[in-house]
Amino acid sequence: MSTEGLRERKKRAMRQQLSDTAAEMFLEQGYDAVRVADVAEACGVSEKTVFNYFPSKEALVLDRLEPTADALRTHLADPALPPVAAMLKVLDDELQGISVSLTTAKAVTRYRRFGDLIHETPSLRAYQSDVAERFADVAAEVLASRFGLEPGDPEPQVAAAALLGLWKIQFRVLRTHLHPGMPIQDAINAAAGEVQRAARLIDAGLETLSDPAEQVTKTG
Repeated sequence: MSTEGLRERKKRAMRQQLSDTAAEMFLEQGYDAVRVADVAEACGVSEKTVFNYFPSKEALVLDRLEPTADALRTHLADPALPPVAAMLKVLDDELQGISVSLTTAKAVTRYRRFGDLIHETPSLRAYQSDVAERFADVAAEVLASRFGLEPGDPEPQVAAAALLGLWKIQFRVLRTHLHPGMPIQDAINAAAGEVQRAARLIDAGLETLSDPAEQVTKTG
């Protein structure tokens, strides 16, 4: 067990090193100017090793989005949480993590540069959209299982799309409000406020999402 634990820790450390190195190189030199082979060389590994950890160059930049899928599976499946409350829990956890990491003006500047890099690079914007679609698929599958529906049914599909819309709003608001020299908590509060505002629009509709058997019971 200790050997397995050490191996996993080494894998996580290598993954983090590759991602951090790639981010620094992309920010300094530009995304298109840096090859995956350059990242590998900077980390002292082969290009094949990089692709063992990341399926694409874009994933080197946006790998931090992947844990969101696990959070969606956990919270949306919780029968004690209505779907909107579950999504707000996912987003609040992300906000708390961001607030902890952005404790200096330098960190805020880097966060904004990172957002600019994504916004200005078509392939990264496309990859981010693909990730959002995967998140929506995950959400639809979890909601369908929870409420006795099929993932392709319109109810879990539209519910997932609406919930993932809140995630997009949070990302946009943070990028708009985070500036060096301005209180970080103000940006966090602004993001949370706009997400809550949007959540109220969809909350009433998603409250009607239920197991078809329950609907029959209610109508009968």
